[in-house]
Amino acid sequence: AKKAGIHVTAEVSPHHLILIDEDIPEDFGFWKMNPPLRGREDREALIEGLLDGTIDCIATDHAPHGLEEKSQSFMKSPFGIVGSETAFQLIYTHFVETGRFTLEQVINWLAVKPAEIFGLNAGTLTVGAPADVAIFDITKTCTIDKEDFLSKGENTPFIGWKV
Repeated sequence: AKKAGIHVTAEVSPHHLILIDEDIPEDFGFWKMNPPLRGREDREALIEGLLDGTIDCIATDHAPHGLEEKSQSFMKSPFGIVGSETAFQLIYTHFVETGRFTLEQVINWLAVKPAEIFGLNAGTLTVGAPADVAIFDITKTCTIDKEDFLSKGENTPFIGWKV
């Protein structure tokens, strides 16, 4: 559609860039999301889509649910996982530290492009733009822990991951 000149945008979530269907433990609702996880080839296509511009940005697809909701069987659990609290750390750890993406690309996909898509005067550090800033210590590692989350969400397959 983009090659045909049609104005269309696309996004991808961090969990779809990192996880695949083979990672899903049997009957565990924390892994239920929409769209569902797919295989390695699909994950690679999403990564390539970001790199070639077919996919415009990374969006968290933040869908917070409480532990009780997501502890049900896979079929009974609601769709979605926490995204806001883990997006940057996961993308940085899995793609910048490994040399697959640059930090500048990640900032563009997480902040600049979404602001451009929605016509917002944001996503950059320029005169007149809101000073919407997040500061990360990229030299520090931590373990993803639901106790650190600010939303009601406790539902992420990344609990316990080192980032």
